[in-house]
Amino acid sequence: MTRRATKIVATLGPASSDPALLEQMIRAGVNVVRLNFSHGKAQDHIDRARLVRDAAQRAGREVAIMADLQGPKIRVGKFAEGKVMLETGQKFILDATRTEPGDASAVGLDYKELPRDVKAGDVLLLNDGLITMKVEAVKGEAVHAVVTMGGELSNNKGINKKGGGLTAPALTAKDMEDIKTAMSFQADYVAVSFPQNATDMEMARQLCNVAAAQYNHKPHLIAKIERAEAIPKLEEILRASDSIMVARGDLAIEVGNAAVPALQKRMIRMAHEMDKTVITATHMMESMINNPMPTRAEVSDVANAVLDGSDAVMTSAETAAGKFPLETVVEMASICVAAEGAEDVALDADFSGKTFDRIDQSIAMGALFTAYHLGAKAIVALTESGSTALWMSRHRIHIPIYALTSKVATQRKMALYRNVTPLLMDTSADRDTALAQAEKHLKERGIVQSGDVYAITCGEPMGSPGGTNMLKICKVS
Repeated sequence: MTRRATKIVATLGPASSDPALLEQMIRAGVNVVRLNFSHGKAQDHIDRARLVRDAAQRAGREVAIMADLQGPKIRVGKFAEGKVMLETGQKFILDATRTEPGDASAVGLDYKELPRDVKAGDVLLLNDGLITMKVEAVKGEAVHAVVTMGGELSNNKGINKKGGGLTAPALTAKDMEDIKTAMSFQADYVAVSFPQNATDMEMARQLCNVAAAQYNHKPHLIAKIERAEAIPKLEEILRASDSIMVARGDLAIEVGNAAVPALQKRMIRMAHEMDKTVITATHMMESMINNPMPTRAEVSDVANAVLDGSDAVMTSAETAAGKFPLETVVEMASICVAAEGAEDVALDADFSGKTFDRIDQSIAMGALFTAYHLGAKAIVALTESGSTALWMSRHRIHIPIYALTSKVATQRKMALYRNVTPLLMDTSADRDTALAQAEKHLKERGIVQSGDVYAITCGEPMGSPGGTNMLKICKVS
Protein backbone atom coordinates (compact mmCIF):
# COMPACT_ATOMS: atom_id res chain seq x y z
CA MET A 1 0.00 0.00 0.00
CA THR A 2 1.34 3.47 -0.88
CA ARG A 3 2.36 5.51 2.13
CA ARG A 4 -0.11 8.25 3.01
CA ALA A 5 0.55 11.17 5.36
CA THR A 6 -3.01 12.49 5.75
CA LYS A 7 -5.16 10.43 8.10
CA ILE A 8 -8.75 9.27 7.56
CA VAL A 9 -11.47 9.54 10.21
CA ALA A 10 -14.47 7.33 9.40
CA THR A 11 -17.83 7.46 11.17
CA LEU A 12 -19.14 4.09 12.29
CA GLY A 13 -22.82 3.34 11.75
CA PRO A 14 -25.23 0.65 10.57
CA ALA A 15 -23.54 0.51 7.12
CA SER A 16 -20.09 -0.21 8.59
CA SER A 17 -20.81 -2.30 11.71
CA ASP A 18 -20.16 -5.68 10.09
CA PRO A 19 -16.90 -6.94 11.68
CA ALA A 20 -15.40 -8.20 8.40
CA LEU A 21 -16.25 -4.95 6.56
CA LEU A 22 -14.83 -2.80 9.35
CA GLU A 23 -11.61 -4.80 9.26
CA GLN A 24 -11.42 -4.20 5.48
CA MET A 25 -11.99 -0.47 6.02
CA ILE A 26 -9.15 -0.33 8.56
CA ARG A 27 -6.86 -2.19 6.15
CA ALA A 28 -7.91 0.24 3.38
CA GLY A 29 -6.79 3.23 5.41
CA VAL A 30 -9.06 4.20 8.34
CA ASN A 31 -6.88 5.65 11.14
CA VAL A 32 -9.57 6.97 13.50
CA VAL A 33 -13.09 5.63 14.01
CA ARG A 34 -15.72 8.16 15.04
CA LEU A 35 -18.61 7.06 17.27
CA ASN A 36 -21.45 9.55 16.90
CA PHE A 37 -23.17 9.96 20.28
CA SER A 38 -26.15 11.71 18.60
CA HIS A 39 -27.40 8.20 17.81
CA GLY A 40 -27.74 5.07 19.91
CA LYS A 41 -27.65 4.16 23.60
CA ALA A 42 -24.65 3.85 25.91
CA GLN A 43 -24.42 0.08 25.44
CA ASP A 44 -24.42 0.50 21.63
CA HIS A 45 -21.28 2.64 21.87
CA ILE A 46 -19.59 0.25 24.29
CA ASP A 47 -20.32 -2.62 21.86
CA ARG A 48 -19.07 -0.62 18.88
CA ALA A 49 -15.85 0.33 20.66
CA ARG A 50 -15.20 -3.38 21.27
CA LEU A 51 -15.98 -4.05 17.60
CA VAL A 52 -13.39 -1.42 16.56
CA ARG A 53 -10.68 -2.75 18.87
CA ASP A 54 -11.26 -6.33 17.68
CA ALA A 55 -11.27 -5.35 13.98
CA ALA A 56 -8.08 -3.30 14.43
CA GLN A 57 -6.37 -6.24 16.13
CA ARG A 58 -7.32 -8.56 13.25
CA ALA A 59 -6.03 -5.98 10.76
CA GLY A 60 -2.76 -5.67 12.70
CA ARG A 61 -3.20 -1.90 13.14
CA GLU A 62 -3.96 0.40 16.06
CA VAL A 63 -6.68 2.96 15.38
CA ALA A 64 -7.91 5.76 17.60
CA ILE A 65 -11.53 5.96 18.77
CA MET A 66 -13.22 9.36 18.75
CA ALA A 67 -16.33 9.86 20.87
CA ASP A 68 -18.28 12.71 19.26
CA LEU A 69 -20.66 14.28 21.77
CA GLN A 70 -24.12 15.35 20.61
CA GLY A 71 -24.11 18.78 22.23
CA PRO A 72 -27.25 20.91 22.60
CA LYS A 73 -30.33 19.87 20.63
CA ILE A 74 -31.34 23.09 18.90
CA ARG A 75 -34.26 21.54 17.07
CA VAL A 76 -37.95 21.79 16.35
CA GLY A 77 -40.29 19.22 17.93
CA LYS A 78 -42.31 16.55 16.13
CA PHE A 79 -45.17 16.90 13.63
CA ALA A 80 -48.47 15.01 13.71
CA GLU A 81 -47.82 13.72 10.16
CA GLY A 82 -44.04 13.46 10.61
CA LYS A 83 -43.49 16.45 8.32
CA VAL A 84 -45.13 19.55 6.83
CA MET A 85 -44.70 21.48 3.61
CA LEU A 86 -44.00 25.17 4.24
CA GLU A 87 -44.77 27.65 1.48
CA THR A 88 -42.77 30.83 0.93
CA GLY A 89 -44.67 33.77 2.41
CA GLN A 90 -46.72 31.80 4.94
CA LYS A 91 -46.72 32.54 8.68
CA PHE A 92 -45.30 29.96 11.06
CA ILE A 93 -44.94 29.81 14.85
CA LEU A 94 -42.14 28.15 16.83
CA ASP A 95 -43.73 27.66 20.26
CA ALA A 96 -41.66 26.63 23.30
CA THR A 97 -44.79 25.80 25.34
CA ARG A 98 -46.50 23.64 22.72
CA THR A 99 -46.79 19.97 23.77
CA GLU A 100 -49.06 18.60 21.03
CA PRO A 101 -47.51 17.57 17.68
CA GLY A 102 -46.96 20.33 15.12
CA ASP A 103 -48.86 21.17 11.94
CA ALA A 104 -48.51 23.58 9.02
CA SER A 105 -49.09 26.61 11.29
CA ALA A 106 -46.89 25.87 14.33
CA VAL A 107 -44.55 23.39 16.00
CA GLY A 108 -43.07 22.88 19.46
CA LEU A 109 -39.39 23.26 20.31
CA ASP A 110 -36.80 20.90 21.80
CA TYR A 111 -34.78 24.04 22.42
CA LYS A 112 -36.84 26.04 24.93
CA GLU A 113 -34.50 29.05 25.02
CA LEU A 114 -35.19 30.13 21.43
CA PRO A 115 -37.70 32.91 22.34
CA ARG A 116 -35.02 34.57 24.50
CA ASP A 117 -32.30 34.23 21.87
CA VAL A 118 -34.10 35.90 18.95
CA LYS A 119 -35.79 39.19 18.15
CA ALA A 120 -37.79 40.69 15.29
CA GLY A 121 -35.71 40.86 12.12
CA ASP A 122 -33.53 37.82 12.90
CA VAL A 123 -33.23 35.14 10.23
CA LEU A 124 -33.63 31.49 11.24
CA LEU A 125 -32.30 28.64 9.12
CA LEU A 126 -33.93 25.24 9.50
CA ASN A 127 -33.03 21.80 8.18
CA ASP A 128 -29.40 22.68 7.37
CA GLY A 129 -30.43 26.01 5.87
CA LEU A 130 -32.81 24.58 3.27
CA ILE A 131 -35.69 26.52 4.88
CA THR A 132 -35.40 30.13 6.03
CA MET A 133 -37.72 32.25 8.18
CA LYS A 134 -37.66 35.84 9.30
CA VAL A 135 -38.74 36.56 12.87
CA GLU A 136 -41.63 39.06 12.94
CA ALA A 137 -42.26 39.11 16.69
CA VAL A 138 -41.59 37.22 19.90
CA LYS A 139 -44.74 36.91 22.02
CA GLY A 140 -44.04 35.27 25.35
CA GLU A 141 -42.70 31.78 24.58
CA ALA A 142 -43.74 31.87 20.92
CA VAL A 143 -41.59 33.03 18.00
CA HIS A 144 -43.81 34.33 15.16
CA ALA A 145 -42.08 34.15 11.79
CA VAL A 146 -42.73 34.37 8.08
CA VAL A 147 -41.27 31.74 5.74
CA THR A 148 -38.83 33.38 3.28
CA MET A 149 -37.75 30.11 1.61
CA GLY A 150 -40.15 27.20 1.86
CA GLY A 151 -39.71 23.46 1.75
CA GLU A 152 -40.38 20.26 3.63
CA LEU A 153 -39.81 20.41 7.38
CA SER A 154 -39.80 17.10 9.26
CA ASN A 155 -39.46 15.97 12.88
CA ASN A 156 -36.57 17.27 15.02
CA LYS A 157 -34.80 19.21 12.27
CA GLY A 158 -32.10 21.62 13.45
CA ILE A 159 -32.43 25.39 13.90
CA ASN A 160 -29.60 27.87 13.34
CA LYS A 161 -29.62 31.63 13.60
CA LYS A 162 -27.90 33.52 10.80
CA GLY A 163 -24.78 35.15 12.22
CA GLY A 164 -24.95 33.00 15.36
CA GLY A 165 -26.19 34.00 18.80
CA LEU A 166 -27.96 30.95 20.22
CA THR A 167 -27.00 30.61 23.89
CA ALA A 168 -27.26 26.82 24.32
CA PRO A 169 -24.43 25.51 26.54
CA ALA A 170 -21.92 23.28 24.76
CA LEU A 171 -22.24 20.49 27.32
CA THR A 172 -25.64 19.07 28.18
CA ALA A 173 -26.61 16.57 30.91
CA LYS A 174 -26.61 13.87 28.20
CA ASP A 175 -23.06 14.83 27.16
CA MET A 176 -21.89 14.49 30.76
CA GLU A 177 -23.28 10.95 30.92
CA ASP A 178 -21.83 10.18 27.48
CA ILE A 179 -18.37 11.28 28.66
CA LYS A 180 -18.57 8.61 31.41
CA THR A 181 -19.56 6.00 28.80
CA ALA A 182 -16.70 7.07 26.46
CA MET A 183 -14.17 6.89 29.28
CA SER A 184 -15.38 3.39 30.27
CA PHE A 185 -13.85 2.14 26.99
CA GLN A 186 -11.03 4.72 27.07
CA ALA A 187 -11.93 6.70 23.96
CA ASP A 188 -8.71 8.32 22.71
CA TYR A 189 -10.41 11.53 21.55
CA VAL A 190 -13.54 13.33 22.73
CA ALA A 191 -15.07 15.81 20.29
CA VAL A 192 -17.06 18.65 21.86
CA SER A 193 -19.94 20.00 19.77
CA PHE A 194 -20.72 23.73 19.52
CA PRO A 195 -18.08 25.13 21.95
CA GLN A 196 -18.25 28.93 22.11
CA ASN A 197 -15.12 29.65 24.14
CA ALA A 198 -12.20 28.15 26.07
CA THR A 199 -14.33 27.63 29.18
CA ASP A 200 -16.50 25.09 27.34
CA MET A 201 -13.39 23.08 26.45
CA GLU A 202 -11.86 23.40 29.93
CA MET A 203 -15.07 22.12 31.49
CA ALA A 204 -15.16 19.17 29.08
CA ARG A 205 -11.53 18.34 29.89
CA GLN A 206 -12.23 18.40 33.62
CA LEU A 207 -15.22 16.06 33.19
CA CYS A 208 -13.19 13.71 30.97
CA ASN A 209 -10.23 13.59 33.36
CA VAL A 210 -12.46 12.88 36.38
CA ALA A 211 -14.37 10.13 34.51
CA ALA A 212 -11.13 8.61 33.13
CA ALA A 213 -9.07 8.77 36.34
CA GLN A 214 -10.09 5.28 37.48
CA TYR A 215 -8.76 3.89 34.19
CA ASN A 216 -5.53 5.90 34.44
CA HIS A 217 -6.43 7.46 31.08
CA LYS A 218 -6.43 11.00 29.67
CA PRO A 219 -8.19 11.57 26.34
CA HIS A 220 -7.32 14.33 23.90
CA LEU A 221 -10.03 16.91 23.27
CA ILE A 222 -11.28 18.10 19.88
CA ALA A 223 -13.20 21.36 19.57
CA LYS A 224 -15.72 21.24 16.74
CA ILE A 225 -15.83 24.71 15.23
CA GLU A 226 -19.45 25.03 14.10
CA ARG A 227 -20.74 28.27 15.63
CA ALA A 228 -20.23 31.83 14.43
CA GLU A 229 -19.35 32.81 18.04
CA ALA A 230 -16.38 30.42 18.02
CA ILE A 231 -14.59 32.24 15.19
CA PRO A 232 -13.46 35.36 17.15
CA LYS A 233 -12.49 33.05 20.06
CA LEU A 234 -10.54 30.61 17.87
CA GLU A 235 -7.18 31.21 19.52
CA GLU A 236 -8.42 30.68 23.08
CA ILE A 237 -10.42 27.59 22.03
CA LEU A 238 -7.29 26.16 20.36
CA ARG A 239 -5.21 26.78 23.50
CA ALA A 240 -7.75 24.84 25.56
CA SER A 241 -7.96 21.93 23.05
CA ASP A 242 -5.65 19.33 21.56
CA SER A 243 -7.30 19.45 18.15
CA ILE A 244 -10.01 21.23 16.20
CA MET A 245 -12.53 19.99 13.68
CA VAL A 246 -13.54 22.28 10.83
CA ALA A 247 -17.23 21.24 11.01
CA ARG A 248 -18.38 22.86 7.81
CA GLY A 249 -22.08 21.93 8.03
CA ASP A 250 -23.39 24.05 10.89
CA LEU A 251 -20.63 26.61 10.43
CA ALA A 252 -21.68 27.25 6.82
CA ILE A 253 -25.30 27.74 7.89
CA GLU A 254 -24.32 30.38 10.46
CA VAL A 255 -21.64 32.30 8.55
CA GLY A 256 -22.76 31.58 4.95
CA ASN A 257 -21.31 29.04 2.50
CA ALA A 258 -19.02 31.53 0.80
CA ALA A 259 -17.10 32.36 3.99
CA VAL A 260 -16.20 28.75 4.83
CA PRO A 261 -13.25 27.96 2.46
CA ALA A 262 -11.21 30.93 3.69
CA LEU A 263 -12.11 30.10 7.31
CA GLN A 264 -11.01 26.51 6.74
CA LYS A 265 -7.58 27.68 5.55
CA ARG A 266 -7.26 30.11 8.46
CA MET A 267 -8.19 27.46 11.06
CA ILE A 268 -5.75 24.92 9.64
CA ARG A 269 -2.94 27.48 9.56
CA MET A 270 -3.65 28.61 13.12
CA ALA A 271 -3.79 25.02 14.40
CA HIS A 272 -0.38 24.30 12.87
CA GLU A 273 1.14 27.43 14.38
CA MET A 274 -0.15 26.40 17.82
CA ASP A 275 1.02 22.77 17.52
CA LYS A 276 -2.53 21.39 17.42
CA THR A 277 -4.01 18.83 15.05
CA VAL A 278 -6.90 19.61 12.70
CA ILE A 279 -9.62 17.53 11.03
CA THR A 280 -11.60 18.77 8.02
CA ALA A 281 -15.12 17.35 8.01
CA THR A 282 -18.65 17.40 6.59
CA HIS A 283 -19.86 16.62 3.06
CA MET A 284 -16.41 15.57 1.86
CA MET A 285 -17.64 12.57 -0.18
CA GLU A 286 -21.37 13.13 0.26
CA SER A 287 -22.42 11.77 -3.15
CA MET A 288 -20.84 8.41 -2.24
CA ILE A 289 -23.74 7.75 0.13
CA ASN A 290 -25.52 6.54 -3.02
CA ASN A 291 -22.82 6.38 -5.72
CA PRO A 292 -19.69 4.20 -6.01
CA MET A 293 -17.58 7.14 -7.24
CA PRO A 294 -17.15 10.70 -5.90
CA THR A 295 -17.87 13.80 -7.96
CA ARG A 296 -14.98 15.84 -9.39
CA ALA A 297 -15.84 18.63 -6.96
CA GLU A 298 -15.56 16.23 -4.00
CA VAL A 299 -12.19 14.99 -5.22
CA SER A 300 -11.04 18.60 -5.43
CA ASP A 301 -12.43 19.36 -1.96
CA VAL A 302 -10.57 16.48 -0.29
CA ALA A 303 -7.37 17.32 -2.20
CA ASN A 304 -7.59 20.98 -1.13
CA ALA A 305 -8.07 19.98 2.51
CA VAL A 306 -4.86 17.93 2.18
CA LEU A 307 -2.98 20.78 0.47
CA ASP A 308 -4.21 23.18 3.18
CA GLY A 309 -2.43 20.94 5.70
CA SER A 310 -5.27 19.01 7.40
CA ASP A 311 -4.05 16.19 9.62
CA ALA A 312 -7.15 14.23 8.70
CA VAL A 313 -10.20 14.24 6.45
CA MET A 314 -13.45 12.79 7.75
CA THR A 315 -16.44 10.86 6.49
CA SER A 316 -19.88 11.10 8.13
CA ALA A 317 -22.95 9.48 6.56
CA GLU A 318 -20.81 8.12 3.69
CA THR A 319 -19.44 5.36 5.94
CA ALA A 320 -22.13 5.38 8.67
CA ALA A 321 -25.21 4.90 6.48
CA GLY A 322 -24.08 4.90 2.83
CA LYS A 323 -24.09 2.09 0.28
CA PHE A 324 -20.32 2.21 -0.34
CA PRO A 325 -18.43 2.60 2.96
CA LEU A 326 -15.35 0.65 1.88
CA GLU A 327 -15.17 2.31 -1.54
CA THR A 328 -15.40 5.73 0.15
CA VAL A 329 -12.30 4.98 2.24
CA VAL A 330 -10.39 3.59 -0.77
CA GLU A 331 -11.22 6.67 -2.89
CA MET A 332 -10.39 9.07 -0.07
CA ALA A 333 -7.01 7.41 0.53
CA SER A 334 -6.05 7.59 -3.15
CA ILE A 335 -7.03 11.30 -3.37
CA CYS A 336 -4.87 12.05 -0.30
CA VAL A 337 -1.84 10.26 -1.77
CA ALA A 338 -2.18 12.09 -5.11
CA ALA A 339 -2.55 15.49 -3.42
CA GLU A 340 0.45 14.88 -1.16
CA GLY A 341 2.56 14.16 -4.24
CA ALA A 342 1.91 17.73 -5.39
CA GLU A 343 2.84 19.42 -2.10
CA ASP A 344 5.69 21.87 -1.81
CA VAL A 345 8.14 21.47 1.05
CA ALA A 346 9.21 24.82 2.49
CA LEU A 347 11.00 23.60 5.59
CA ASP A 348 13.77 26.22 5.59
CA ALA A 349 11.19 29.02 5.39
CA ASP A 350 9.29 27.38 8.28
CA PHE A 351 12.31 27.71 10.56
CA SER A 352 13.60 31.15 9.57
CA GLY A 353 13.17 33.63 12.41
CA LYS A 354 11.83 30.91 14.73
CA THR A 355 13.19 30.29 18.24
CA PHE A 356 12.47 27.24 20.38
CA ASP A 357 12.76 27.57 24.14
CA ARG A 358 12.33 23.87 24.91
CA ILE A 359 15.14 21.36 24.44
CA ASP A 360 12.79 18.58 23.27
CA GLN A 361 11.17 20.88 20.69
CA SER A 362 14.58 22.04 19.42
CA ILE A 363 15.68 18.40 19.03
CA ALA A 364 12.49 17.62 17.07
CA MET A 365 13.10 20.56 14.73
CA GLY A 366 16.78 19.66 14.39
CA ALA A 367 15.80 16.12 13.36
CA LEU A 368 13.50 17.44 10.64
CA PHE A 369 16.03 19.93 9.30
CA THR A 370 18.95 17.46 9.28
CA ALA A 371 16.95 14.57 7.81
CA TYR A 372 15.61 16.84 5.06
CA HIS A 373 19.05 18.13 4.03
CA LEU A 374 20.67 14.69 4.25
CA GLY A 375 17.90 13.03 2.25
CA ALA A 376 17.30 10.55 5.10
CA LYS A 377 15.02 7.57 4.53
CA ALA A 378 13.10 8.01 7.79
CA ILE A 379 12.86 10.04 10.96
CA VAL A 380 12.37 8.01 14.13
CA ALA A 381 11.17 9.39 17.46
CA LEU A 382 11.30 7.30 20.63
CA THR A 383 8.50 8.96 22.58
CA GLU A 384 6.49 8.41 25.75
CA SER A 385 3.94 11.23 25.43
CA GLY A 386 3.96 11.64 21.62
CA SER A 387 4.93 15.34 21.82
CA THR A 388 8.10 14.98 19.74
CA ALA A 389 6.17 13.29 16.93
CA LEU A 390 3.45 15.96 17.14
CA TRP A 391 5.95 18.81 16.72
CA MET A 392 7.61 17.07 13.79
CA SER A 393 4.23 16.49 12.15
CA ARG A 394 3.42 20.23 12.15
CA HIS A 395 5.90 20.75 9.30
CA ARG A 396 5.49 19.53 5.75
CA ILE A 397 8.23 17.06 4.88
CA HIS A 398 8.16 14.11 2.51
CA ILE A 399 10.23 11.92 4.84
CA PRO A 400 8.12 9.48 6.85
CA ILE A 401 8.12 9.90 10.64
CA TYR A 402 7.97 6.73 12.73
CA ALA A 403 7.04 7.20 16.38
CA LEU A 404 8.05 4.30 18.61
CA THR A 405 6.36 4.16 22.00
CA SER A 406 5.87 1.62 24.76
CA LYS A 407 2.39 2.99 25.55
CA VAL A 408 -0.65 1.79 23.59
CA ALA A 409 -2.61 4.95 24.59
CA THR A 410 0.14 7.16 23.05
CA GLN A 411 0.26 4.98 19.94
CA ARG A 412 -3.49 5.37 19.43
CA LYS A 413 -3.47 9.15 19.93
CA MET A 414 -0.70 9.49 17.35
CA ALA A 415 -2.94 7.73 14.80
CA LEU A 416 -4.33 11.21 14.05
CA TYR A 417 -0.96 12.97 13.52
CA ARG A 418 -0.15 13.79 9.92
CA ASN A 419 2.80 11.88 8.41
CA VAL A 420 3.36 9.91 11.63
CA THR A 421 3.27 6.09 11.71
CA PRO A 422 2.97 5.11 15.38
CA LEU A 423 4.50 1.75 16.31
CA LEU A 424 4.50 -0.08 19.62
CA MET A 425 7.92 -1.03 20.91
CA ASP A 426 9.01 -1.96 24.40
CA THR A 427 11.77 0.64 24.63
CA SER A 428 14.53 -0.59 26.90
CA ALA A 429 15.73 1.61 29.74
CA ASP A 430 19.25 1.37 28.32
CA ARG A 431 19.80 3.89 25.52
CA ASP A 432 22.09 1.82 23.29
CA THR A 433 19.86 -1.23 23.57
CA ALA A 434 16.80 0.91 22.73
CA LEU A 435 18.50 2.39 19.65
CA ALA A 436 19.54 -1.08 18.45
CA GLN A 437 15.99 -2.35 19.05
CA ALA A 438 14.55 0.59 17.09
CA GLU A 439 16.77 -0.13 14.05
CA LYS A 440 15.89 -3.84 14.20
CA HIS A 441 12.19 -2.87 14.34
CA LEU A 442 12.58 -0.69 11.21
CA LYS A 443 14.53 -3.33 9.28
CA GLU A 444 11.99 -6.05 10.07
CA ARG A 445 9.23 -3.84 8.70
CA GLY A 446 11.17 -3.07 5.53
CA ILE A 447 11.29 0.65 6.36
CA VAL A 448 15.10 0.85 6.15
CA GLN A 449 17.72 -1.43 4.65
CA SER A 450 21.49 -1.66 4.50
CA GLY A 451 23.07 1.67 3.52
CA ASP A 452 20.04 3.84 4.40
CA VAL A 453 20.47 6.93 6.56
CA TYR A 454 17.87 7.80 9.19
CA ALA A 455 17.55 10.30 12.05
CA ILE A 456 16.52 9.15 15.52
CA THR A 457 15.57 11.16 18.61
CA CYS A 458 15.26 9.97 22.20
CA GLY A 459 15.66 11.13 25.78
CA GLU A 460 18.18 10.33 28.47
CA PRO A 461 17.33 8.96 30.96
CA MET A 462 14.97 6.81 28.87
CA GLY A 463 11.25 6.69 29.57
CA SER A 464 10.56 10.12 31.05
CA PRO A 465 7.89 12.11 29.15
CA GLY A 466 9.10 15.43 27.71
CA GLY A 467 12.72 14.33 28.08
CA THR A 468 13.82 14.16 24.40
CA ASN A 469 17.35 15.59 24.42
CA MET A 470 19.30 13.57 21.86
CA LEU A 471 19.46 13.42 18.06
CA LYS A 472 21.51 10.77 16.31
CA ILE A 473 22.07 10.26 12.57
CA CYS A 474 22.51 6.56 11.79
CA LYS A 475 23.51 4.56 8.74
CA VAL A 476 22.11 1.05 8.53
CA SER A 477 24.92 -1.48 8.37
